[in-house]
Order: sequence, then C-alpha cells, then structure tokens
Amino acid sequence: MTKEEIKERQGHLLEMTSAFCNRNLDDDYTLLCEKLIRKLGRKRNVPFQSGKLEIWAAAVIYAIGSINFLFDKSFEPYLTPNQICDFFGTKTSTVSNKAREIKEMFNMGYYSSDFSTQRMKEHNPFSNLVMVDGFIVPMSTLSVDLQKMVKDARSRGEDIVFNTRLNE
Repeated sequence: MTKEEIKERQGHLLEMTSAFCNRNLDDDYTLLCEKLIRKLGRKRNVPFQSGKLEIWAAAVIYAIGSINFLFDKSFEPYLTPNQICDFFGTKTSTVSNKAREIKEMFNMGYYSSDFSTQRMKEHNPFSNLVMVDGFIVPMSTLSVDLQKMVKDARSRGEDIVFNTRLNE
C-alpha cells in the first residue's frame, strides 16, 4: 500500500471517529482519537492498512473509552460498547479484540498520560504522589520549589524521582 493510500485511509478513519465523537461524546475524545490514529499511522507497519475501517474506527474509540471509564455508568460521558459497535455496524468481540491490540501496542492503561481525558488527568489519584528514596509520598510533603519542579516535569510528560541519600 502506498503512502498516499495510507493517508487516505487515515483521513477516512479520522472522519469516522470525529463523526461519532461529535454526535455521542465530546471534543476531548475527538482529539484523543485523532492523536491515536495519527500514532497508528506513523508505525512502520501501519496497522489500519488492512481490515475494515469501521472496525478500526470503533476499536480506536473503544480503546480510548476503556481507559477513561467510558463504559462505567458512574462517569460522564457514558456509553456501552454496543452503542459504539452499533454505530459502525461491527461486532463487539471483534472490536474489543482490536482495541486490546491497540492498547498493548501503545502500552495504554488507566491514567495513561498520552490518552487520558482532561477530566481523568484532573482526577488522577496518583498525580499528587512522588517517589522519594524509593518511597511513595504525598507531594505536599515536599518544599514548594520541589513541587513546582515535579509539576513542570509532568507537564512535559516526564517524571522525577528524588534521592536524598548519596550512593556509597
């Protein structure tokens, strides 16, 4: 498949996921799906160069949704996997398997910094914790300067571990 054909398929995928997200979800999901599709398109062996685009579109939304508690009734927005699959005319088992592959490909999990919605980032129970000498401690125990250093590093997608002991 040529690069132009891959770009065309990527464009169709972006249109499909955007249409779904605009109708059923929000801008946050639209942007995360676009980010994931573009990452898939940069892989050496582009995964969506084969297979039905409807399955890929549903799997992208399913993967993003599953790590952001989309299928949990206590969260907003809320959808069922069947609602995603019905929209694209796909089978839930096929989509969930493809979504699992995508999640494994990019090491996606709950509170993944790359693919979490803004709401999930704001409510991340781990965001106020930091490693000091191998122990997990509340960030509030650090000085204001060190807290700022941690926040700055995390805003760049990095993390910091503090060691107060010299290596002997």
